[in-house]
Amino acid sequence: MIVFRYLSREVLVTMSAVSAVLLVIIMSGRFIKYLAQAAQGALDPGSLFMIMGVRMPGFLQLILPLGLFLGILLAYGRLYLDSEMTVLTATGMSQQRLLAYSMAPALLVALLVAWLSLSLAPKGIERMQLILNKQDAMTEFDTLAPGRFQSMRDGSRVTYTEQLSNDRTQLGGVFIAEKNPPHNGKPGTDAVLVAHHGVQQIHPDGSRYLILSDGYRYDGVPGQADYRAIKYDTYGVLLPKPEVSSEIDDRDAVPTSELLASKEPRMRSELQWRLSIPLLVFIVTVLAVPLSKVNPRQGRFLKLLPAVLLYMSYLALLITARGMLDKGKIPLGIGLWWVHLLFLAIGLLLVYWEPLRLKWAASRTRSVEERQHA
Repeated sequence: MIVFRYLSREVLVTMSAVSAVLLVIIMSGRFIKYLAQAAQGALDPGSLFMIMGVRMPGFLQLILPLGLFLGILLAYGRLYLDSEMTVLTATGMSQQRLLAYSMAPALLVALLVAWLSLSLAPKGIERMQLILNKQDAMTEFDTLAPGRFQSMRDGSRVTYTEQLSNDRTQLGGVFIAEKNPPHNGKPGTDAVLVAHHGVQQIHPDGSRYLILSDGYRYDGVPGQADYRAIKYDTYGVLLPKPEVSSEIDDRDAVPTSELLASKEPRMRSELQWRLSIPLLVFIVTVLAVPLSKVNPRQGRFLKLLPAVLLYMSYLALLITARGMLDKGKIPLGIGLWWVHLLFLAIGLLLVYWEPLRLKWAASRTRSVEERQHA
C-alpha cells in the first residue's frame, strides 16, 4: 500500500505540473488570437476573459490525457534512473503489477475527463457560441475606439472618430466611408461623410441613428471625376439594429443527453468522440508504463520522443477516423473503436513483450539442451 501511494503521488504530481504548463501554452496562443480579433474590432475586449473561461474545459479534456501520459513517462523514468524501480523489481514488482497500480490514478483522471467531455465542455462551447452571437449583433460603434479606423465585418463601412464619450453617445471629428454595391446595372458608388460632431440616438422601437452635424458628404464612382459634395448642418445615419441570435449550430455544444437520443450519424459520431476521450486515458496508460522503462545509462528522455510520436499518431488517427465517420466512410458499428483496439493491442504487446521474449528464450535453451543430451 505504501508503494502504491508513492507511485500514485509521483504520477499525479508530475501530471499536474505537465498539464499546467501545457494549459498555459495553449491558452496563451488562443488568448493572442482573440486579442488580435479584439484589436480589429471583431470582439469586445471585455468578453475576452469570459471566452477563455468557458473554453477552458474544452482545453483540459485534451490536455489531461497527454499530461498523464507524459507524467507516467517522466515519473517512472526518474525511478528507473535512480534505480528505485530496480529495487521494486527485486521485491516482486512486475510490469503487469506496475500497470495495475497505474490504473488507479488513470481512473481518477478518466472520471475527471469524462465529466469535462460529457458535461462541462459542451456547456462551455454553448456559452461561447452565445457570446459570439452577441458579438455578431454589435455594430461598429459598440467596439469603436477613438483614434482608430473601425471596419464592419463585411467591409462595407469604415468609421473613425477623434473623440468618444464614455457612454458612446457623443463623437467628435467623425469620418465614415461607405461602399454601395452596383444596382440596376449602375456601378457601385463610394460615399464619404465627415462631421465635427456626432450623437448616437436610440429610439423606443430599438432603432438607432447617428446624427451628424456641421459636415460634408461626398458621393461618386471611384475613378471618375464627377463626385458630388453636399454640405449639411444635420445628417442622420441609420445604424443596423442589433439582433442577438440564440441559435446554436455547433454540434460540439449539443448536450450529451440529446446525442444519446439522436439517430443522426453526425450526432452519433460526436457521441463516440466524447466517449473516446475518457477511454483514451486508460489506453495511453497501458502505452506509457512499458515505454517509461529506460536504462539508467541512457537517461530517462531517450524514449520520450518516440513515445510522444506514438501518442500523436494515436490522436491523429482518432481525428482522421472521426472525419471518415462523419463522411460515412466508416460504419457506425465500427466507428472510432477500432483505433482504440489497435493501440490497446500495441500497449499490451509492449507490456508482455519482455515476459514473452524471456519465455521464448528459455524454451529455446531447453530445446538446445535436450538435443545435446540426445
